[in-house]
Amino acid sequence: MSDERLTELEVQITHQAAAIEELSEVVRRQGDEIELLKKRADLLLRRAAEAEVSEGGTAPLADQRPPHW
Repeated sequence: MSDERLTELEVQITHQAAAIEELSEVVRRQGDEIELLKKRADLLLRRAAEAEVSEGGTAPLADQRPPHW
């Protein structure tokens, strides 16, 4: 294998390693954001359920069966 070909392969590997690192960071940030959004959604669901109960309902609407059951 020529030195030129070897250098070309090393450059490609370096670029691929950098791309993998960048993609890994993107995936990590997305995972963090998903966890934050899950926590916010849970909080909103709990607040909505508490509001339904405090307005005189017996159970949150999400926990009640639909009338056709």
